[in-house]
Amino acid sequence: MSSFSSIIGRLPVVGPVLLVTATLGLAGCSQEKAEVKDIIRPVKVVEIAKVNDTRTLSYSGSVRARTESALAFRVNGKITERLVDIGQHVASGDVLARIDPIDYDLSVKSAQAALDAAERQVETVELARKRAEQLFAKNFAPKSQLEQATLTYDQAVATRDSALSTLAQAKNQVGYTDLKADRDGIVTTVSADVGQVVGSGTPVVTVAVEGEKEVLIAVPEMEIAEFKPGKAVKAGFWSDDALALDGKVREVAG
Repeated sequence: MSSFSSIIGRLPVVGPVLLVTATLGLAGCSQEKAEVKDIIRPVKVVEIAKVNDTRTLSYSGSVRARTESALAFRVNGKITERLVDIGQHVASGDVLARIDPIDYDLSVKSAQAALDAAERQVETVELARKRAEQLFAKNFAPKSQLEQATLTYDQAVATRDSALSTLAQAKNQVGYTDLKADRDGIVTTVSADVGQVVGSGTPVVTVAVEGEKEVLIAVPEMEIAEFKPGKAVKAGFWSDDALALDGKVREVAG
């Protein structure tokens, strides 16, 4: 004990000596983990899309043939026969009506008589021309006589040709007394009847030509801009709901 003290006493004192003993106490923390359940919440999902702004426009109209022929006589006269009625089907070349051909038959006879006379005149002047040629060749007639005979012959030939054309025209007019259908179709209108006197070009029978059809509709002015030529449309029929035809706008008339 004295030796230890003496050792301490012999050590130089530099400064205070601090001896620290730290005691660390560790405590274990126990944390209970609570079981968490997933909560399902209902969510309303809305799909954002462009609103369909297409409108369906429906109109009533009338179906008719794309082409209708208003047929008329090419000559004047009194109708003596009408051979068709409205709704009747006709073929190209069928006779629809007739006018009295008596006057035109007389014109044919007159034209034929004129042609016969012209042909006889040609024969007569042809003989005169040949005689003049023979006399001129033998120096028995002057050249002027031959020229005159040739001129007379040429005039007679021209008259004959004119008479021939007149006869052909008269025969054509007889043919025009029959009003014929120029195409297949359905009679839609009869504008004149037996006993009526009609002029050339006056419509007598209207025929709806078979083939392409069209629908005529009236559209309100506020909606006319919705229709342009070429626009695709559909046509339905009250008589048959199952029948629907595709079509397109052909014309817009104000």
